[in-house]
Amino acid sequence: MYVRTGTPAFDELIPRINRFLEQDLLELNIDGEKIRGYRSPDARSVWIRNYSDMMRALRYSEADLKSVVRHFADNQARNGRIFDYFTTFPEKLPCERENWTKYVRSPVEADTEFRFIKAAWLAWQATGDDAFIRNLLPSFERALAYVMGGRYFDRDKHLFRRPYTIDTWDFAYHAGHHDWLQFQIDDNTFWGYFHGDNSGYYEAFHFMSYWYNMFGDKVKSAQWRDHALKLRKSLNATCFNGSFYTHFVKQTPVTIEGVDEASQLSLSNPAAINRGAASPHIANSIINEYIKRRETTSAFAEWFSIDPPFPAGIFGDYKLSRGAYCNGGIMPLTGGELARAALEYGFEQYGIDILMRYYDLISRNGETYLWYFPDGKPSTVETSTSPEAKPTDGWGSSAMLYAFVEGLAGVQDKDKLFRRVRICPKWISAGVEKADVKIDYKSSGAFVKYNYHHTADRLTITLTGSYEYLQLSLPVPGNYEAGDLTIGRKKKKYIMATINQSNYLIADADVSGECEVVLKLRKKP
Repeated sequence: MYVRTGTPAFDELIPRINRFLEQDLLELNIDGEKIRGYRSPDARSVWIRNYSDMMRALRYSEADLKSVVRHFADNQARNGRIFDYFTTFPEKLPCERENWTKYVRSPVEADTEFRFIKAAWLAWQATGDDAFIRNLLPSFERALAYVMGGRYFDRDKHLFRRPYTIDTWDFAYHAGHHDWLQFQIDDNTFWGYFHGDNSGYYEAFHFMSYWYNMFGDKVKSAQWRDHALKLRKSLNATCFNGSFYTHFVKQTPVTIEGVDEASQLSLSNPAAINRGAASPHIANSIINEYIKRRETTSAFAEWFSIDPPFPAGIFGDYKLSRGAYCNGGIMPLTGGELARAALEYGFEQYGIDILMRYYDLISRNGETYLWYFPDGKPSTVETSTSPEAKPTDGWGSSAMLYAFVEGLAGVQDKDKLFRRVRICPKWISAGVEKADVKIDYKSSGAFVKYNYHHTADRLTITLTGSYEYLQLSLPVPGNYEAGDLTIGRKKKKYIMATINQSNYLIADADVSGECEVVLKLRKKP
């Protein structure tokens, strides 16, 4: 896997991030089963939330993508619940010294089940193992029945709900009724709708629909597709406030003094764009909100966990000061999601700028952290509620690599093994005239490789790979018009689409093996 453009910020980004990920490898042996997982940056454990996001980068470099997913499935509770994480390492030294095999679930979270299904999707894409998915479908059904059949789902609104947490985090606001962070649901729980849960299940429902269609069950495929569409409609009607998704739409009335809750922008907003839950109008509005805040913030980056933050200690721990961790810390995880969304929705320069700023950040001392204070100081054990603060954060760095590969290099797998691939490079926006790109899955060897060359009067992309179908989305510079398009020496029809202020040529073809795409360009009169 490589990108070669002659620009260090682009050519070095993949190897730098891969080095971070290599240091996050966590190998475990449980009941004689060898598991290759990747650890959370703040604890020696395999969290399904971190891991399922990290797999967007790990699928290119890691051969074993199934053992973690299978282990979560094998240890699924009888009622369908999925654990948050597992570990065999002492977590909170020196008070905990036992190397137990430990499984944990925080009851206030409602998102663990969709993340489990997302991890399976990414493993399937890279390995192409249909039998793996067929065997797991009963686990997926039980997981979704658990989260939709009880307290986490409002059937009247067709929306998922949870206790009042900071975005996706695992502790809830308790108004002083508990002596520390509250992970449990009790009589004092404040309930409401969190947009990130719902955008995540929207995507997971589509995965279910896709798989059932693949296995020939058209009825179940349609049922899950209908669930997804109904959920998206309810999410966008209930949670979008005209500019972005409201952080927490309350069911239980409560006011937290010292913060304007209505203006709080939380990190799962750009994730909703990448999951497909945000409409184009909502996506544009969210990205514009981040651009606006970048222009007005005193923080070194606009990649907030939440902005503005809550008052210090309001959730039960004074380490959660304003600008710390999930209470307003600056997260590469947010930046990566935002870059991917910006590159997809016609904000190419903004998305590229995020990637360039991240490259500058990790080039200073070869480190990357889960979060930074707004002044740029990195997280530490002393300033975090977590037991560690490794300088090789795989959660945020993998989000940046995801944005780079799918957004800027423009290689998107729309099925499995790159059989149906979308090619949408944004090199024109980056000022890159020539690029050599290879994106491959280590587990299967499936790959896409292209040579890109842009001149004054044409754009040429020479492709080879595992694809059987190509979808092209090619940016056309503002002062140019698209002329003839050929794919594999055959003239092809296309349509033009405007995304934000960018013009794109859209075309597709059933083609395999070596293929040359040539787009002639002419200057506007």
